[in-house]
Amino acid sequence: MSAIKERSAFTSWFVARPIISGVIVFILMQAIVTYMVYQRALILRENDRREMSNLLNVVYGNVEQTLKNASTAALTLALTINDDGVPENFDLVGRQLMTSNPAIDAVQLVPNGVIKQVYPLEGNEAALGYNILKSDENRKLALEAIAKKKMYFAGPLKLRQGGIGIIGRLPVFQNGKFWGFSGILIRIENFEKIAGIHTLDDSQYYFQLSHRNTLNGKTEYFLSSEKEFGDKYYDFVTIPDTDWKLYVVSRQASANFWMPLLPFLAVGSLPAALFGFLIVVILRKPAQLQLEVMRQTRRLLNSEIKYKSIFDQAAVGIVHVASDTGDVIDCNEQYSRMLGYPRKELIGKNIHDITHPDDVAKGRDSIKQLIAGEISNFSLEKRYVRKDGNIVWADVTASPLWKPGEKPTAQIAIAQDITARKEAEAQVRETETRFRSLFENSPVALWEEDYSAAKTYLAGFEDLTAANAQEWLDAHPEVVRECVSLVRIIDINNQCLKLHAPCTREDLLAANLNPILDDASLDSFIKQLVAVVRGDLFTEMNTRILDPIGGNKDIFLRWSVMRGYEDSLARVIISTEDITSQKEAERIIRQSQQHIESLVDTIDGIVWECDYDTYEFTFVNKKAEEITGYPVSEWLHNPTFWAEKIHPEDRDAAVHFCQENSLIKDRYDFEYRMIDNYGEIIWLRDIVNVVREDGVPVVLKGIMIDITKTKIAEQELNDTLELVNEQKKRLMNFSYIVSHNLRSHAANIQSIVTLFDTAESDEERNEFVMMLKTVSTSLNDTMIHLNDLVNIQSNVSLSVEKLNLRLYAESALKTVSEQIEAKQAVISNNIPDDVFVVYNAAYLESVMHNLFANALRYSHPERKPIISADWTSDADGNVLKVKDNGVGIDLERYGDKLFGMYKTFHGNPEARGIGLFMTKNQIEAMGGSIAVESQPGEGTTFKIYFKA
Repeated sequence: MSAIKERSAFTSWFVARPIISGVIVFILMQAIVTYMVYQRALILRENDRREMSNLLNVVYGNVEQTLKNASTAALTLALTINDDGVPENFDLVGRQLMTSNPAIDAVQLVPNGVIKQVYPLEGNEAALGYNILKSDENRKLALEAIAKKKMYFAGPLKLRQGGIGIIGRLPVFQNGKFWGFSGILIRIENFEKIAGIHTLDDSQYYFQLSHRNTLNGKTEYFLSSEKEFGDKYYDFVTIPDTDWKLYVVSRQASANFWMPLLPFLAVGSLPAALFGFLIVVILRKPAQLQLEVMRQTRRLLNSEIKYKSIFDQAAVGIVHVASDTGDVIDCNEQYSRMLGYPRKELIGKNIHDITHPDDVAKGRDSIKQLIAGEISNFSLEKRYVRKDGNIVWADVTASPLWKPGEKPTAQIAIAQDITARKEAEAQVRETETRFRSLFENSPVALWEEDYSAAKTYLAGFEDLTAANAQEWLDAHPEVVRECVSLVRIIDINNQCLKLHAPCTREDLLAANLNPILDDASLDSFIKQLVAVVRGDLFTEMNTRILDPIGGNKDIFLRWSVMRGYEDSLARVIISTEDITSQKEAERIIRQSQQHIESLVDTIDGIVWECDYDTYEFTFVNKKAEEITGYPVSEWLHNPTFWAEKIHPEDRDAAVHFCQENSLIKDRYDFEYRMIDNYGEIIWLRDIVNVVREDGVPVVLKGIMIDITKTKIAEQELNDTLELVNEQKKRLMNFSYIVSHNLRSHAANIQSIVTLFDTAESDEERNEFVMMLKTVSTSLNDTMIHLNDLVNIQSNVSLSVEKLNLRLYAESALKTVSEQIEAKQAVISNNIPDDVFVVYNAAYLESVMHNLFANALRYSHPERKPIISADWTSDADGNVLKVKDNGVGIDLERYGDKLFGMYKTFHGNPEARGIGLFMTKNQIEAMGGSIAVESQPGEGTTFKIYFKA
């Protein structure tokens, strides 16, 4: 009771304020109508976007394929240029290219940027002689293509021969130098046709193509359709390797998109306003009447609440119809909203008046059967005519409200609005028709195939898994052949008929894949079966198929499962592109590359190419491994290989020389040493050519020549020359000694003989005879010394052996032991026991004796001699040091005469000036050298360097 009172108070508030209540009801109903219209707008917009995207993707794929075919044709055309830079069979190749590529309208060869050859010539004469590198509109893109060594597409642009077209040009290089371009011309009208733009129903959408003008930076549009569409809904894609944008544009302006929905909004607003007005009218009745209505409503509430909840709040339309007349007895709000009539206006209206005329008979016949008891209910799809004249589709189910045997009174029908579904089905049919046209006219061969039977067949093998699919199928060819027969061809397009001519559509659809696939093609089919086993939805590959006229064709195959058939594989789209000519072109290129590489490998040197900035090698020939021992892979994969392998003493100078000369010279050469893979030093002469772009070095190319043998020969020649010079000096010194000493002795003899002849007594003559004997003895000594010197300097084949240096030092000290004892000398032999030298025994004995004898002979008179022998090493090699504390030598005065023959400096009567002279010659004859350090009054140190 408390709840009823609360509801009564709440209801009384609205009854007392009829206008406010009416406005509130109107606002609520208007909000509901607006929300429904808004949701419908979003659905329409999304459908529109999807259709535009699908259309754009199809045309984009056609455009992309057309440009790829043009690139292949340009590459094939470039291959007609021989090694001398002269095109061969241009017209023949051009005709074949145009025959196999209907998108191409003309082909060109453009040496050095000037159009020299065009096929067909007729109609294109005006293009001959045109220099694209001097053209403002073509120069920038052409130079970029040369720099990137990549094909570019210019345009659409106005042609000198008339019309508008797209031009693709491929830069051609010979021996690393730019030769010119091979060009492909596609006229804009042909481009539109191949792209499939004309197949589009332009009542709703149209296509447009734009690019940015390289001269003024403005966007230009080239298709004949409307160019200003900023106020319309559109989508676009950018074409790869170009600056083109392809648009698909809705003909309906963005602002007008809502216009078709305004009537729905208006119609929805009308019942809201009427209902609000009715509320006002009703609430203005006398309070007693309203209270009576409320009392009656409360009495009926408990008995009718279930029925009213179902009837009024149902999400579908419900209508109560008299069986005999067809008049509407009652309906719910959903039914009235569906038909656009107010509920009260529908009550009493005949059901046939709101049914589409074409569906009246179908509904009347079903009602007759229901009244006659032939059926207990019926369902049908029919069209209603709304109050605003629009058509609404409904799925109607009718049931009788009388019991069997009773007189028919009325039936109730449930009507569900299926207009959106019907419209979607119509759009799907329209879209399928449009896409069917694109499918049939696609420049790529398309197959629609059913793999469901093959998938079911493969699922029966328990040992076949995703992990071992490839190996398992390779080992079971009989299973693969069975799968070939199980795949069913559902549909093909026109391009398939061209690919498999002279087969007809009926021939291909009636057969399975057996007539198309031979044993050589089974590998690609196995890859498709692997995708089936693994659950992949896409794969692509190069393969071969049988040519109906004999032989095989190379194709590029894409295998893709259609959306919605991922589980069954009942629909698989396979696109096959004929790449036979492309494969042949690749084979010719490979043969040419192999020929060039074989020629390069026969060159007696390392042919190389590297990046200027990093010095990273991008190419070396096989001679690199033969000369240096390093494999080619190490040359190419180590970015710092060159600098690392240069001899450390040459590295900085070589790198600096290369950097400096690459900036100022186009060609230079230099020499340096490299450490090979075996640790040996090799000499290289590097001849470098600099490749520039816009005056800046980008690539270095050259050849490294092994000049190690030449360098060794030069060194041997220098050593021989040095030996000859040394022998010349020695000969000059010897001739001076012979001339000076013998002349002195001869003069003495001549003087004594002259005096002998003038002697007056025997006593004088005897005295002269004694003098003559003395001179003769001196002459004999001189001859012996000269003979020893000649023996030392002329004996080039002295016998040598490994001698213990410490033992020879001790032996020499024994020969002067009397002098050591007499002078009480202190001797220190510090030479290690394990020091051995390769020497002539007699020479080593003589050298050691002379050094110790001199140390004793020239000892200081005021102190005991201290003599030491030490074995050390320094930068120049192994050294024997013999040090004493004797009188020393004034090296500034006598240093250049110290090792001269018969040179004495201290007035010692025992000195003859021959010991150091002989010692030096013996040491040098053994490939060593001798040096001296001395201060007068302090002592002397002799250093004997031994040959390593």
